[in-house]
Amino acid sequence: MLKRLYAWTGSYVYSKYAELVLGILFYIEAIIMLPTDPMLVVYCAKRKDKAMRYAAIATIASALGGLTTYALGYYLWVHAGEQIIHHPFITFFIKPETSKQLCTLYKQNEWTTLLIAGIPPIPFKAATLTAGFCQISLLPFIVCCCIVRGIRFFLMAWITVQYASSLSQFAQRHRWLVAMGAVSGVLIIAWRWYY
Repeated sequence: MLKRLYAWTGSYVYSKYAELVLGILFYIEAIIMLPTDPMLVVYCAKRKDKAMRYAAIATIASALGGLTTYALGYYLWVHAGEQIIHHPFITFFIKPETSKQLCTLYKQNEWTTLLIAGIPPIPFKAATLTAGFCQISLLPFIVCCCIVRGIRFFLMAWITVQYASSLSQFAQRHRWLVAMGAVSGVLIIAWRWYY
């Protein structure tokens, strides 16, 4: 299914709707689990002249998607937060007191948490939904989203332009391998940094 999706969206690279399709994909990526990084690689590889523009579109769309997820998390807390953290299914995994302590820690370290959460290929929606649920300040949230997504996508666009042909083929054939390798690397770094 993902292969067909990539083929379909890749067919729009030379279309007048290319930027719209890319923007929609990266907006959705921040809300649901949709690995769109290989799509950015394909777009940048096929249109090197527009690589930085595509990175900017991906950054803005992803930040807007993150803001949407933040609003959803905020809404959930305001209207059903206590019921959610006291629900038997949730309390099976995490106690309500622990949830509140984690939210307090998140608020105390909001810049660090958001900056770390946005770069690796870990679901961005998890960090943004939690930020809304824990009611993180909106301005730091927006700034961090733009910084971390910008770093990720502009770096990806630059690397793609430098090594376009080989990266495009590798990303399409081994997208899950690339994602799992990156996740493993980030987890090792985070573990070493924490301990």
